[in-house]
Amino acid sequence: DDRGLIGDVPVLRVTRRGPEAVHFVQEALEPGAEVLLSLDWDRRFDHMQQHSGQHLITAIAEHMFGFKTTSWELGRQRSVIELDTPSMTAEQIEALERSVNEKIRERVPVVVRELAADDPEIERVRSRGLPDDHAGPVRVVDIEGIDSNMCCGTHVSNLSDLQVIKLLGTEKGKKNKTNLVFLAGNRVLKSIEQSHSTEKALTSLLKNGPGEHIEAVKRLQSSVKLLQKNNLNLLRDIAVLIARDFKSKPVQSQLFVLHRKEGDSEFMNIIANEIGSEETLLFLTVGDEKEAGLFLLAGPVEAVENLGPRVAELLGGKGAGKRGRFQGKATKMSQRGEVQALLQEFISRGSPEA
Repeated sequence: DDRGLIGDVPVLRVTRRGPEAVHFVQEALEPGAEVLLSLDWDRRFDHMQQHSGQHLITAIAEHMFGFKTTSWELGRQRSVIELDTPSMTAEQIEALERSVNEKIRERVPVVVRELAADDPEIERVRSRGLPDDHAGPVRVVDIEGIDSNMCCGTHVSNLSDLQVIKLLGTEKGKKNKTNLVFLAGNRVLKSIEQSHSTEKALTSLLKNGPGEHIEAVKRLQSSVKLLQKNNLNLLRDIAVLIARDFKSKPVQSQLFVLHRKEGDSEFMNIIANEIGSEETLLFLTVGDEKEAGLFLLAGPVEAVENLGPRVAELLGGKGAGKRGRFQGKATKMSQRGEVQALLQEFISRGSPEA
């Protein structure tokens, strides 16, 4: 739908109710007042380009390959035509794109006609049928020598106004259907501008030319995977060393508390496995102290079942447990001190009801 102003009042949307166009506005208008209508031309022209582009693609796709259009969607960034075919080859897409752009260069006129509802010529016009509440004449959009289509939309007056059409490829549609994605006119220019800006940014970050971006990113991905693997191995080794250091002490505490900024669930579980939780209550956390993180409470089954939900509550998180372990996510890592105090009190009282 069109947008714009009625006087200085913005039009929020326009819908059709029978033959009438119903405008939704931000505030009431004075009945009988004379007003100036201001159209959002950029929006209107964009829709004209996409809609006329769809008519052209639809007509040529049917002429070249016999693919009929079953529906289409004018999107905010890109548009999609649903074709009645289970697939479309890259060669067909390339040939279709080449053909529609040839028609644009030929400057073919686009003409709008209004026919009476009982005009026999309507039978020769491509259509998916009239709405049940249709009233008045039938509007037909002709692309000279290419297409004649029943349509109520806004269109360019010449294919040269489309500038260019770019077919972005296909996506899987409904059963035995293919969605063809396209851009027309100014959207192609905006897409190129956006791609060029991305290319410039990548050139600056990767320190090489556009032709080498893909290989550079692949090398970075390989390096990251290797670093992640090495980091994981180091964390495992650290977890084992932490547990062994605790177990080597002559007198072991009944409560073991540890926080580490770097780590994951596996890191905490390795420590719990190495220390053993039959006699010791373990409270382990990983993550940024001022942000969210992970926690693990491990120990005697009855104690963990009692304390787990309370620990999660104090940490502003959620968790679940079984067989002497309760773990989950926490949003208030700064509350670790309160949890430690709770666990210490529990141990001091030596009672599950503490």
